Amino acid sequence: MLHSKPREDNYLHKGLRKQLVETVREKGITNEQVLTAIENIPRHFFLDPAFERIAYEDRAFPITAGQTISQPYTVAYQTQLLEIKKFDKVLEIGTGSAYQACVLAEMGAMIYTIERQRALFDFVGQFFFINKYPNIKRFYGDGYEGLPSYAPFDKVIVTAAAPFIPPKLIQQLKPGGIAVIPVGDDNGQKMMRITKDKDGNVHEETLGDFSFVPMLGGKNR
Repeated sequence: MLHSKPREDNYLHKGLRKQLVETVREKGITNEQVLTAIENIPRHFFLDPAFERIAYEDRAFPITAGQTISQPYTVAYQTQLLEIKKFDKVLEIGTGSAYQACVLAEMGAMIYTIERQRALFDFVGQFFFINKYPNIKRFYGDGYEGLPSYAPFDKVIVTAAAPFIPPKLIQQLKPGGIAVIPVGDDNGQKMMRITKDKDGNVHEETLGDFSFVPMLGGKNR
C-alpha cells in the first residue's frame, strides 16, 4: 500500500536494490540509464511496510483496486524499448502504483499518466514520494482515448494488456516517436513496439511474451 508519510530508505534497502539491478541486468537489460533509475527509486515505498524485502524480488505484486505493481524486469524492458531521452514527452496508460512513471521521471522525461480506477488515482495522489517528481502529471480518465489536448507525444507506454493497438494512442504519437504496448488476452500477450517514421508511416515489431492485467475502457469510480 502507498503511504502519505515519508519512510526510511536505509543501507539494507539500497543493498537489496543493487542486487535487484544485477538480476535485471543478467536478464538482458543493458541501458545504464534504466538500471540507474531502478537503483535510485525505493521500490519498497510502493508496498506495505510488511513487504519491504519482497519489494526487491523481481516479481509483480498486488496493490489496491485489483491492480499490480509490475515486475521490475518488465518495467526495465518496456523503458529500454522506449529509448527515453531527457525532456521526452511521454504518455503512460495505466498509472497503477506510479512506479513506472517514477522510473521514467527519474530519467528526465515529462510524464502524462492516465489512471481509470478512481480509488487508485486518489491513492497515488496521497503518496508522499510522487511529490519528488513535478514532471509527472496525473489524469483520471479512459486510456483508450489518450490525452488529445496534450498531444503529440514523443513516446507512449501502455502498462496493461490491450486486445488491439489503440488507434487514438498511435494518432497522438509524434513522427519519429515510439509506442510500447503489450497486446493480447488472458492467455498471454506479446510486447509490441510501434514506431512512427518521419513521414507518419507506422511500423510494428512483435517482441517477447508477457502477462499484464487487462486494459479496460471507460472510467471506474
